[in-house]
Amino acid sequence: MTDVQAKLAELEARIVALEGRPAADGAARGFIEYRGDVDFGGELSWNIRYGAAAVLELSPAARVDVLAALGHPVRQSLVQLLLEGPRTGAELADGVGLTSTGQLYHHIRALTSAKIVEQHGRGAYRIPASKVVPVLVLMTAAADIADLLR
Repeated sequence: MTDVQAKLAELEARIVALEGRPAADGAARGFIEYRGDVDFGGELSWNIRYGAAAVLELSPAARVDVLAALGHPVRQSLVQLLLEGPRTGAELADGVGLTSTGQLYHHIRALTSAKIVEQHGRGAYRIPASKVVPVLVLMTAAADIADLLR
């Protein structure tokens, strides 16, 4: 392979990564893109663009964990509280009406295992800044699928 051929192959691979892998018929499948500029206790900007076909090749295990963690009404309420800013365990339990710390920690453990929530100081929790826009996008996408945005 000549130097020119190698460079051309590299460029083609980069285009496929940006625009999506070609389908069996050779047509590109496009891309998925989401972005956000929000102020949740500080300005955050996020921009992701990924080939649509490449999304289907990602391992589903971590995605399933995230969706499962967000799929419980109590956890949705906890996430909504945490989007307002860090909260202590007591504030979270009170905010969602939990009567025991065991119940709270069960739900917090699911959210931390899915990397949606992290411990912030002693006994307090928050959503990491790098996760705010993706969490809001997931919430928006779920509302769109449920026809709440139309």
